[in-house]
Amino acid sequence: MTAADVNLYGTVHGGVIMKFVDDAAGAAAARHSGGNAVTAAIDEIVFAAPVRVGDLVHAHAAVNWTGSSSLEVGVRVVAERWDTAGTEPVEVATAYLVFVGIDADGKPRPIPPVLPETPDDERRQREAEIRRTHRLARRDAIAQSRTA
Repeated sequence: MTAADVNLYGTVHGGVIMKFVDDAAGAAAARHSGGNAVTAAIDEIVFAAPVRVGDLVHAHAAVNWTGSSSLEVGVRVVAERWDTAGTEPVEVATAYLVFVGIDADGKPRPIPPVLPETPDDERRQREAEIRRTHRLARRDAIAQSRTA
């Protein structure tokens, strides 16, 4: 991270990290879906620790769940502190994003399913289904409250 990324507190803007997260998740979504995929929602982002100028930041993205044309990507962001070589990277953020695969006309298109291979993959898929259920229930509850 560079001085151009800094906020008034001397740490990296959350928005810079959010863009980094979206870029990493978008690459994973496009690669899994075999074509264009656009961000439909950022379901959650949690900032666990600040990122400082000079830190080397890494994003690890994985497809957690797929529907017929949408998918959830989880992202874990870690930072290697520039001034403490040889120490473990610090987890600085986690996020869950929803993407939709689109065709050349911008219409949703089918995407291949994600097939869990490990118990951790199965856990991530179960948790993604819970987040999807909550997201859809919240959307429906808000729509119902607007008609009342």
